[in-house]
Amino acid sequence: MTDYSQARAVVVGGSIGGLTTALLLRDSGFHVDVFERTPTALDGRGSGIVLQPDTVRWFQERSSQDLGDLQTATRFVQYLDRSGDVVHREPATWTYTSWGTFYRALLADFGTEHYHYGEYACGFDQDEAEAVVRFVSGRTAAADLVVFADGITSAARERFDPDATLRYAGYIGWRGTVALSALSEPTRNTLRDAITYDVVPHSHITMYPIPGEDGLGESQRLMNYVWYRNVPAGPELTEMLIDKRGFGGSVSVHPGQVQDRYVDAIRADAAELFAPAVAETVVRTEQPYLQVLSDVRSTRMAMGRVALIGDAACASRPHAAAGTAKAAADAWTLAGALAASDGDIAAALRKWEPAQLQLSDSLLRRVVDMGDRSQFHNTWWPGDPDLRFGLYGPGH
Repeated sequence: MTDYSQARAVVVGGSIGGLTTALLLRDSGFHVDVFERTPTALDGRGSGIVLQPDTVRWFQERSSQDLGDLQTATRFVQYLDRSGDVVHREPATWTYTSWGTFYRALLADFGTEHYHYGEYACGFDQDEAEAVVRFVSGRTAAADLVVFADGITSAARERFDPDATLRYAGYIGWRGTVALSALSEPTRNTLRDAITYDVVPHSHITMYPIPGEDGLGESQRLMNYVWYRNVPAGPELTEMLIDKRGFGGSVSVHPGQVQDRYVDAIRADAAELFAPAVAETVVRTEQPYLQVLSDVRSTRMAMGRVALIGDAACASRPHAAAGTAKAAADAWTLAGALAASDGDIAAALRKWEPAQLQLSDSLLRRVVDMGDRSQFHNTWWPGDPDLRFGLYGPGH
């Protein structure tokens, strides 16, 4: 195994993918610093993550923390119709966490001494000896290896591929969580042990239980959902993305900032369209928020001694529940390539890149097809195995 004890690494982006990368690089011997653009600890807005093997691998193989303390589980996948009847139900065990729970656990393992808040990376240069990252604060950071894990709005992606720009999918995701304890007993009984889908023309919603901010107990759990709704590009979408402060966005509108008229509309529509248990979950959500669904894929992930991973390299619609898993897979394979090299970081990145580009391409193609089938072609059918979650393929 190559000795990197004299090498330095900079990870730009301190979210789940960035922290996984930082932990693995540190385990490989690198002296690692993480730079996060937000000035305070990150907030996942309570949203859920479907846990897949690459996502949880750190806690299974390297961490002293118990993965069981971070997750919930369900035993079934089910589809409901408007009346509330189960039109399809099959055994399928999946586990979940909340974004905040998982982020805090990774940060606890990494620590905060080399985790720097409030530093927005805006560019980089490199030569044969090192790479230097520039920040808007005027700070610079030099390293033997730089990894950009700075998400869908990555400042570095254009350097890798100038043509890799966000392409709007034609629909948005309404997201939200509500305490299970706030739902009626019939609704809790219907939803608590399953991933639940409700499919309607040109739309669908999926939901599952996740840990609450205070723990895993039944009284602390949240029901997490994403509801996909078509909104044409143009003035209608632009108006929807203006928040209560009057600021326009391009990626999301945060909880509590969505204009009230849109929140009122989705509550009314949910009551009209969905099964009673699904509708109740949406109606009782105090602060739903919305995410603009876009696709982007860089045709390069390695440039000298600088790497691009996770959503920074390829961001796609969440239908396969694989975004976090893809970032973790990028991190694990990168660490493996570095360990197998003779210390030539640029050569290791070149060997690592092709397989990850292929994986991002196959994932993007699959989720685009899944989304188009739901939102535009109406060819989803309950139990279709092609619609299962998975990074490497349906169910995998």
